Amino acid sequence: MTTLEYKRHFDRIIERIEKARLRLNDHHIVKIVAASKYVDADAIRSLYGIGQRAFGENKVQDLKTKADILDEFPLEWHFIGTLQKNKINALLAIRPHLIHSLDSIELAHALQERLVRENQTLRALVQVNSAYEESKSGFFPEEFLERYAQIASECPNIRLQGIMSIGAHTDDQKIVRKSFETTRALFDDLPEAAICSMGMSSDFELAVECGSTLVRLGSILFPKS
Repeated sequence: MTTLEYKRHFDRIIERIEKARLRLNDHHIVKIVAASKYVDADAIRSLYGIGQRAFGENKVQDLKTKADILDEFPLEWHFIGTLQKNKINALLAIRPHLIHSLDSIELAHALQERLVRENQTLRALVQVNSAYEESKSGFFPEEFLERYAQIASECPNIRLQGIMSIGAHTDDQKIVRKSFETTRALFDDLPEAAICSMGMSSDFELAVECGSTLVRLGSILFPKS
């Protein structure tokens, strides 16, 4: 795919987001984070060349490797995977723009301890399991608001920005929509929250229609040819 063809492909994705956004309302704003876990630094460089600036990685080591290789570019790095407590120090050394997957009180406390030690702060989203699926991490909707408030109170070095969820894993669009609507309803009840991160390559238009302000797009942004 030539650079021009790639730019046209990217523009078509933006157009799809724009149409979904307008179905919600004229003033809604949506940000794209490119989930780059399956591609190399050259692919990130190519997408940067046509205008993308925010990239997300699922593994701390991959994030460090790519951030080091692409250090000359002003990229905004997001951590979007499940964070193991033994990787906290390595992640904080990278100083990511945002972590999307704060999914337990234990992880929050561990992060707070390291952040105090390093005299740092960290922007984060709290993950909700709005689909009630065993394969997914995060707090259940019924406990989410209480846990979010607990983290905000007990972990002041974690600067909470909002909520993240993964849509229901099903072909039934009504169930997927319900999981997104649940996430958005929780977001609307959060104090001073700015980010509602939901929607991936297979369901981003529906997520935007339901109020997502940030979509995490992977395979659709990195075509094979």
